[in-house]
Amino acid sequence: MKKLMVIAGEVSGDQHAARLVRDLRAIRPDIEITGIGGDALRAEGARTLYDVAQMTLVGFTEVVRHLPFLRRVYRHLTGLMRSDRPDALLLVDYPGFNLRLARRAHALGIPVYYYISPQVWAWNRGRIPKMARILDLLMVIFPFEVDVFRHTGLRTVFVGHPLVESVRRFLAQPRQPLPWPTGDHRIALLPGSRSQEIKHILPSMLEAARILREHHPAASFLIPSASQTTRAQIERQLAGLPPGDRASIAVLDGNMREVLRQSRAAMVCSGTATLETALIKCPMIVVYRATTLSYWIGRLLIRVPWLGMVNLIANRELCPEFIQYDARPAAMAGAIERLLADTPERQAQLEGLEEIARILEGHGDIPTAGQLVAEALN
Repeated sequence: MKKLMVIAGEVSGDQHAARLVRDLRAIRPDIEITGIGGDALRAEGARTLYDVAQMTLVGFTEVVRHLPFLRRVYRHLTGLMRSDRPDALLLVDYPGFNLRLARRAHALGIPVYYYISPQVWAWNRGRIPKMARILDLLMVIFPFEVDVFRHTGLRTVFVGHPLVESVRRFLAQPRQPLPWPTGDHRIALLPGSRSQEIKHILPSMLEAARILREHHPAASFLIPSASQTTRAQIERQLAGLPPGDRASIAVLDGNMREVLRQSRAAMVCSGTATLETALIKCPMIVVYRATTLSYWIGRLLIRVPWLGMVNLIANRELCPEFIQYDARPAAMAGAIERLLADTPERQAQLEGLEEIARILEGHGDIPTAGQLVAEALN
């Protein structure tokens, strides 16, 4: 019997960890799993000491407020590593907490495997040599990340992006009816899932939608909301629109992928949603706005030429970006309008999105993260 401690501190990490454990158990059924996770990991037989809902913290002030709790969790886990020594520690994303735990495990002589690397190539590159010293295996989901760690001595393996298989399964399902207000020029609005994103990004998208309707009166918009809380926030903004503009926009709970599949184009908040949009092959523009302070702090920390992940993977501005002061509704509307008809801009994007899908799928036989962990445990 092998003992594996797994730490997944967010809902997405719980889902990724569960897929890894499923693949791992297919090879090594004699695995006892303990750690932090949610419903997905528990469904795979893991014993969770803390739930992801307790660990998911957004924003600096929330993290500071929960520091005493996080310290207690850290002490509990390090105590378990000493008293009930696992054969390995498997960390999934969640770098602020997980890298600290990795240092302790390394000091105790416990092998450390990390799945979904912190984005050190975008900011805090000083972490790269530190990670190389304390990790035994790094499983990355973007091919270019292998080169980031190539000269560090850390074994770094590209295992494919988890969204690829998930989106492929979705696209194999039949289409579902959606409440589009009209049938002409269907456009998805994805302002993000967090309150601050909707507060700062959605107004520009709504004004761009209004401008688009001046040229295309039958244009139709759908906003998938991540939760009832975000839906209420979206509805409050929509309530301030003139009746004609409000009638052209509908909101629904979830179902983001189906909205994208049926859309001619999309305005998408920078983040993972740009990758899902790319894999569904929906042309898009990338939009992001934040508070002035957050924006300038980000400018100081982030060292990449584009904010959209889809553009970073393509290594060019495949999808137009409208960031902070450049998120002007008239310019956004113009960029979307060029994607609605069969224009050279639309064709170039569609070809680029096919390229993104090929990159994320990888070439040849790509090992799964579960296979690599099974091999490492052996």
